[in-house]
Amino acid sequence: MLSGMNSGHAKLADWGFSHIRSLTPLTAVDLGCGGGRNAGELLRIIPTVRVTAVDYSALSVEKAKAYNLEAIAAGRCDVRQGDVSRLDLPSESFGLATAFETVYFWPGLETCFGQVYRVLKPGGTFMICNESDGKDEASLKYEKIIEGMKVYTAEEIEAALKAAGFSAVRSDHHPTKPWITVLAKK
Repeated sequence: MLSGMNSGHAKLADWGFSHIRSLTPLTAVDLGCGGGRNAGELLRIIPTVRVTAVDYSALSVEKAKAYNLEAIAAGRCDVRQGDVSRLDLPSESFGLATAFETVYFWPGLETCFGQVYRVLKPGGTFMICNESDGKDEASLKYEKIIEGMKVYTAEEIEAALKAAGFSAVRSDHHPTKPWITVLAKK
């Protein structure tokens, strides 16, 4: 399933990455890293970045470590298990935080976004990339059958980000799909 997520969400993730191509942070954290593909893409598109990848699932952490083995050996990547509602990461330590296809499962957006705000450096960027805009029927159907899943609209995400302290919050909707990318500055 994790390998399928890496390949199945690649086009969405690449579209999300197009929103941050001009950024050059020295440190980034990929929250809900799944199989590790997006952490690997961050390492590829920002050659000077050091990435910390975090996931709640021990199996995801194992898969992400295997996917990014060379970068880990080179000291450019760290993969660890963790809970986004209680991030065990130093305050103000990352220039970029990313969350691909994961906020659906976060326990309380404001609390989790507050943790992301805490670990971002002043001026840092938080990017959320979702396959669902919270309005498409297919995703809303999954929300009803997958325990713990909540699909949010861009407006709901933006409001939770602002409540957590973020400023300069903006979203982009894909022109032909229900995909959204939400960017927020600390």
